[in-house]
Amino acid sequence: MNRRRFLAQSAAGALALHSAWASPSQSAAEGPLMIDSHVHVFKHDPQFPFAPGAKPPAEDAPVEKLLELMQANNVARTVIIQVIHYRWDNSYLASVLKRYPTIFHGVCRVNPEDPAAPDHLSELTAQGFHGVRLSPAGTAEGDWIRGPLMPPLWRRCNQLKVPMTILAPPTRMPDLVPLIEANPELTVVIDHMADCPLDRPDLLKLLLDLARYPRVFVKISDMWVLSKQPYPYPDAQEQVKRLLGAFSASRLMWDTNWPVSLAQLPYARIVELYRDHFDFLTREEHREVLSGTVQRVWPFGLE
Repeated sequence: MNRRRFLAQSAAGALALHSAWASPSQSAAEGPLMIDSHVHVFKHDPQFPFAPGAKPPAEDAPVEKLLELMQANNVARTVIIQVIHYRWDNSYLASVLKRYPTIFHGVCRVNPEDPAAPDHLSELTAQGFHGVRLSPAGTAEGDWIRGPLMPPLWRRCNQLKVPMTILAPPTRMPDLVPLIEANPELTVVIDHMADCPLDRPDLLKLLLDLARYPRVFVKISDMWVLSKQPYPYPDAQEQVKRLLGAFSASRLMWDTNWPVSLAQLPYARIVELYRDHFDFLTREEHREVLSGTVQRVWPFGLE
């Protein structure tokens, strides 16, 4: 096959794939509408170099593979979070959003210790990103979350009307309170239940305390990391029930955390976990967790 024919067939394949996702319909046989609120994509490509010092896995997690997994598991839409391997260079994810604007929302990263971060966020939002992720460590190196550069960044996020997504341990939850209270209309999303250990109700309380702010949402994920019991992780489900009681299903959303989660579970088993093993939810609560809540934060316009 010559190069011209190969490129033509590749382009045709990409167009067909995009068309297949243009108007998803979830029949009763296929199961409920599912929207994954958190994955990462990356690939070894000189056009999109990793950040100096980054140590990405040897195996790529390209958007094409993600699309295959979504289609095979009836996941209609996905929110992609900028992976740390690229640091503040959001170019690869920007290219993905440009190619598949109706299938994905993208959450960027900006350098939280750069005074120009608010302007960078404005530029990235203009490029199609819908939100930003900050990752303050629980150690002293994450104390910038309490520093003078945070108020202007959170204020800009509020002005742009895009979500602020936080990956942080539960001990950092109190540090968010002044920023949340200064921006009461800002949507704030806490990743992975703050990775709160299941045997530390005192730490979980720090997350539960944020339920008093109506614009705070939580991703109920990484259950396979936190649990000390086999699939479907009944001990971690108890923690989800605590969050359900505090936040309600309208502020909880599931995710696969692909490909990070591959160390414990394949993508299909995670989809099955949330689709088939959350019997404690009512039908309406289940719909909220699987698709309703995420569309409140990242609207896809699907029913």
